[in-house]
Amino acid sequence: MSAGQMPPWLQEQLMKMQQSQQNLQSIMTQKQHLEMENIETEKALEELKKAADDDNVYKHAGSILIKSTKQALIDELEERKEMAKTRSTVLEKQESRIKESLKEQEAKITEMMRGPASGSAQISKPPPLDDNPRK
Repeated sequence: MSAGQMPPWLQEQLMKMQQSQQNLQSIMTQKQHLEMENIETEKALEELKKAADDDNVYKHAGSILIKSTKQALIDELEERKEMAKTRSTVLEKQESRIKESLKEQEAKITEMMRGPASGSAQISKPPPLDDNPRK
């Protein structure tokens, strides 16, 4: 069945599912970037902890370096790690919620395609929809 032959309600459900898949992809990309940032932060912390307390240390501020103290940078990196951990937890929950939603959407579309009489493809009249994505 081509897109031109699909009833509007089915096209709408497929578009919603595609949007959910795009959202999931976006979340997975964000998680990947967050993981890379976390690895970078860990490496910076390791190197910083190796430095002597009286060594000169610098931090990036745009395109320049600013002199700082070892402890101030450690505190800043630890805070960045905590924020990344929190953000990661939020992304995990969003990913889980979207995956569950995708399963429900897939089941709904399959049921719509099947129709009330199993075996006959009744796609001319949509079944009642639950438009609330958050249950």
